[in-house]
Amino acid sequence: MPGITREEVAHLARLARLELKAEELDHFAGQLDDIIGAVARVAEVADRDVPPTSHPLPLTNVMRADEVRPSLTPEQALSCAPAQEQQRFKVPQILGED
Repeated sequence: MPGITREEVAHLARLARLELKAEELDHFAGQLDDIIGAVARVAEVADRDVPPTSHPLPLTNVMRADEVRPSLTPEQALSCAPAQEQQRFKVPQILGED
């Protein structure tokens, strides 16, 4: 498979709206060629007997069960708040929206 050319890198840079210098085009062409080669090697190893996975090890949920427990009342939680409104913390507006 032929390597990635400077022109292809320049085209990708234009699509990504990146401004690259001439020496960067050569540098990134080599790097992209290495990346594509590594992906090709992985594709060679992949076998129909191996199912696609998102993680090399099985994942299990490490979250605890959702149980109702005693907690603060809204009044207790807001007791030291500098400002409150309708049983909520009131904070300064930052987005300029109503």
